[in-house]
Amino acid sequence: MSAAPVILQGVVKPDGTLELTEKVNLPPGPVLVSVQAAPADEFLARMEKIWAAQRARGFVPRSAEEVEAERRALRDESEEEIEEAIRIHAECQRQREGKAEPPGDPT
Repeated sequence: MSAAPVILQGVVKPDGTLELTEKVNLPPGPVLVSVQAAPADEFLARMEKIWAAQRARGFVPRSAEEVEAERRALRDESEEEIEEAIRIHAECQRQREGKAEPPGDPT
């Protein structure tokens, strides 16, 4: 009866030898060894898969100029909203201090 596989991490040295990072927890005797390259960085490997899928479906990313133009537009819009909020605040404050006529009755 065969035992469950044991998965360990290791490093293949420049001379082709394998160095394991931990002790093999098996009884002495013959073993079968299967080696596969581990991704150096799981995040980078995941991103490579995403980028490959995007290329496969013809996705074209925005250019740096397009991203910068959108960032400027959002910044300008935010500044306009802040200026409007400041104007409304100042107007309300003037009304509270009696320096401006309150809005008339719309009826």
